[in-house]
Amino acid sequence: MKRAYLFILLAIVIAAAVGVMMTQHTGYVLLAWKGYRFESSLWVFLAILAVIGVALYAIRLLLTMLLISAGVLNPWSSLNRRRRARIAAEKGMLELAEGRWEAALRHLKLAARDNPQPLVYLLGAAQAAERLGHSEEAESYLEQALARQPKAELAVALTHAELQWYRDDRFAAQETLMAMQHNYPTNKEVLERLQHVLQIQEDWPTVLSLLPALRKAKTMTPEQLDELERKAWIGRIEQSCELESDKQLAREKLQQAWKQLSNSLRHDPAILAAYSFELHRLGSSNEAEQLLRQALKQSLNNRLIELYGRIPGSDLAKQLQLAESWLPQQPNNPILLRCLARLCVKNQLWGKAKDYFERSLQHARQAQTCVELAQLLGELGETQRSNQLFSEGLQLTAGGQQLPAPSDS
Repeated sequence: MKRAYLFILLAIVIAAAVGVMMTQHTGYVLLAWKGYRFESSLWVFLAILAVIGVALYAIRLLLTMLLISAGVLNPWSSLNRRRRARIAAEKGMLELAEGRWEAALRHLKLAARDNPQPLVYLLGAAQAAERLGHSEEAESYLEQALARQPKAELAVALTHAELQWYRDDRFAAQETLMAMQHNYPTNKEVLERLQHVLQIQEDWPTVLSLLPALRKAKTMTPEQLDELERKAWIGRIEQSCELESDKQLAREKLQQAWKQLSNSLRHDPAILAAYSFELHRLGSSNEAEQLLRQALKQSLNNRLIELYGRIPGSDLAKQLQLAESWLPQQPNNPILLRCLARLCVKNQLWGKAKDYFERSLQHARQAQTCVELAQLLGELGETQRSNQLFSEGLQLTAGGQQLPAPSDS
């Protein structure tokens, strides 16, 4: 309010000053050109100029309004085309997010046609076309996107890999991502997608070769990377045997994979268990038992204990004696008790095996223990107890759900 009063006061002062100047100094203006003369006082001349200026501004404003009106009324005007493209883009992206593929494709095509930066809309159109089963059309939109925005190669390739994966062309998706990883070796999105695809494809050698880049890019936590490395080595160890029908060749490949491991990884319980099991499967049970025995002397790991009870060594009695020496350290460990029960079965100590199985169940009701004890009791003629344990093992395997009883009808 005070500011308004100040402006009014200032306007009054300026008007008074101008009035004084007009009375004291009228001024004189003379314009002559080819016999034409114009004479007036300075203040009249300035007033005429002001009127002309206002008139020109009004004419310009009127013409602008007329042009805008013509653009609004003309459906083919650039203004209307831009407006239609904007509306189509908004609708298309919404429909794409909602899974309305046909409508999304129609609107995104329109948005891409009249937009100088059509990348997002062409990629969306490709996704919609692929969901409709029009793979060739989807490929054409990707080609258009790359042609109109060549610098967007990575974005187009990532979308391409996604569509290839959707149409179940997994090897093509892997090749696309590997090509992008070669061109953009530090891109986190490429590395993240590639490792995911490689895991599903179980291409463990390539996963292992990708690990240094993953660690450098820090796309995953150190714990996740360690788990991925462990998983990849286990997969490679298992595949080295699965892909060879000749046991000798399989054993050589298994040994080759084991030699490539670092010392710390060789002592990893999960990797050691996988390697020992494959040795056992290829007929080298003694070697597997010795590896497990050495590892268990260092640390009583449940994964290794579980496997030790399954793999027979050259001296079963000595193997049982060694396992029983661990019992004072972990007397209530259900895995160790089950291991001892299995070794007793291998030594044909039926009563002792039954006792260890029962003690294991006292500490943990596990399906595997129920089944193995049920099998032993069946051999010993204790049919009723055996059937009860088989039933319990089945329920535990099914997640503890009580199976429905048959109806009388």
